[in-house]
This record gives sequence, structure tokens and C-alpha cells, in this order.
Amino acid sequence: MTEAAATTRNPIVERLIGDTGEPDHIIKAARALGLRALPAIRQSLNEQVSYPIEIEVDSVSLARMSEARRPDVDNDALVVASSATSPDALMLIADAGAIALLVSALFGGDPDMPATPIERALTSIELELASVVFEATAKALNGSGVRALSIKFPMSAAISGKDLKKLVIRDGPAVRIAFTLIAPSGEGRFIVMMPQRVLLLHRGEGQAEMPEPEQGAAWTARFSEEVMRSAVRLEATIPLSRMTLGELSELFVGQVIEMPETAPTNTRLSARRKTLFTCEFGKIGQNFTVQIIEPYDAGKEFIDGLVTR
Repeated sequence: MTEAAATTRNPIVERLIGDTGEPDHIIKAARALGLRALPAIRQSLNEQVSYPIEIEVDSVSLARMSEARRPDVDNDALVVASSATSPDALMLIADAGAIALLVSALFGGDPDMPATPIERALTSIELELASVVFEATAKALNGSGVRALSIKFPMSAAISGKDLKKLVIRDGPAVRIAFTLIAPSGEGRFIVMMPQRVLLLHRGEGQAEMPEPEQGAAWTARFSEEVMRSAVRLEATIPLSRMTLGELSELFVGQVIEMPETAPTNTRLSARRKTLFTCEFGKIGQNFTVQIIEPYDAGKEFIDGLVTR
């Protein structure tokens, strides 16, 4: 990314759309997406080749969309897939090693013979082969139902060389999922780049294997933990004595009110205006104390009040 482009970045906005504010959460969601799509990608590809090709998720990392195009390489194949929510929902890139392996496997090459590396510009046939793999990958990643990425099919054709250099890529925070193709004839790699805003919109929960009831339980547990860490103010109220309104009106600042010997020793312990316990007022050394006796019973309090009147 150029220095001029870097100065236009807005870290606050990028954090809101998931740049690196929660990197672990983003990587977890991307890895879950890649692993979920992997069996479908493997099956779709191996239905078309003459010998089996193993595919694995190699790595998942944070990236920038501008990093999809390697500046010093001319023979990568790249396609941009749009969706209902983004013109660049997916960007798929295959290196020359992956293209060479696909050419050998799709055209009936000898699996025990190493695939010849491609060090020239890709031909139209090779780009068509890349497009077939890209579309199968995009369909697997797209998924179905309410959480589908809504990728638009058919996708545009893969490009390379001069067309790739002229491609205008909208930069932004992305996630990078790297797949490795392995066969006796060689190895290759293809990359899936996805804007973090698209990933978070459709697969932001990052819990690929957690059933919905367990998700609800996890949220409940986390919410309960936050509530239990909240601080409240405790208040202990002592029923001192009875006064007439006339006596109450004659009180003045600095007056000392004695507690009669017959004053109740019970104290009510409250939090946020809700009485929680009945306690006993006391003293240890120079410190006044309240000892919890029992949970507060409003019904019992009402009955006791009637009896004492």
C-alpha cells in the first residue's frame, strides 16, 4: 500500500467495521468459514480431475484488500466476485503452481510426473481452468440460507498479466484464507481475500460448530458474569425510636438522640432500595457492625408490625 493511501485510512472507521479491533474473533470466523467450505471445494474439484488432489486450509490471517495483487508477479490468476451487499465480496487468486497442477490433473497428465512450472503469461485456456476452480470455491464459501454470502453467479472470468495490473482494487481491512493444493505431481496455492465488513455481516458470530442453544447459554453466562461484577451500595437502617411530629419539628443540628434500651436491635440491610436481609446491630471494638440473621421476609415484617401496635 502506498504512503498516500495510508494517510487516507481512518482507524476509527476501520475499527467499527472490524479492522483489528477483535483480531481473534475475525480470524476465528474466517477459519470456521474456510473449514466449513473445504469438503465442498474438495469434492467439486475432484469430480473434474483425472487424479485426486488434496486441498487443505494452510493459514488464516488479517490483511488488506490491496495485498491481493502481488506487485512482482505477472502470472497469478485473479477473479473478483460481487455479492448483493458488496462489489468485492470475494477476491480469489491462484499462483502459477496451482494452475500448472490443475492443467496436469484436468487434461489427464501422469500423476507421477512433476507438473511443469509456468513461468510465462497464462493462456486463455489456463485462465478458463482457473475460473472453473474459482467458481467452485466461491459456491462452497457462499453457503445457503439466511447466512449465505449472496455471491452473484456466474462470476466474471479470471484475469492475469496486463489485465491484472490495470485492475483497480478498493483497499480496506480484509481477511486472507490460504488453501494448499497437493498431489504427487506437485503443489500449488490459491488465496481467498474477503473484506472484514462482509465476513462480519454474514459470519461474524465466529461459532461454526456451536448449536443455537449452546450459543444462547454462552451469551447468558457471559451476560450474567457482567451483571455479577456490577457494584451496588449497601445500606443498613436501624429503627431508632418513635417520635411525634411535634417532637420531630423541634430537632436541631448537633442534637444527640439517645437510643433507648428498648430500641429494636434488628437492622435492615438494603441495596438499591430493596431490603435483602434482617441483621442484628452490634459493635466490635471501636467499629459498629451488623450481623446477618436471615433473609428479609416482608410478610413476617407486616405481621410483627401489627402485633407491636
